[in-house]
Amino acid sequence: MVKTIYVGNLPFSSNSNDVGDMFAPYGAVHSVNLINDRETGRPRGFGFVEMDDEPALAAIEALNGKEIGGRSLRINEARGREDRGGGGGDRGERRPRRNEY
Repeated sequence: MVKTIYVGNLPFSSNSNDVGDMFAPYGAVHSVNLINDRETGRPRGFGFVEMDDEPALAAIEALNGKEIGGRSLRINEARGREDRGGGGGDRGERRPRRNEY
């Protein structure tokens, strides 16, 4: 089974090849996805790596806290995105209209 790993506090100069090379000694890297700012296109300093279970756990153990480019990496198993409740959808609550006061 494939695990997704969160890689945070990356130097802004990092690219997908750099990150993939960092994880490769622990096993096959299936994908690397570094996140860029939507408006500026600049790197945001974090991303995600996909690896098989056991190599992923070994990489997390070995690389979490490692200093790269003067920054201490934060590496852990990625969690799914929680529902942020945005978008104005119906949440079952309704604020009274002005004429209903």
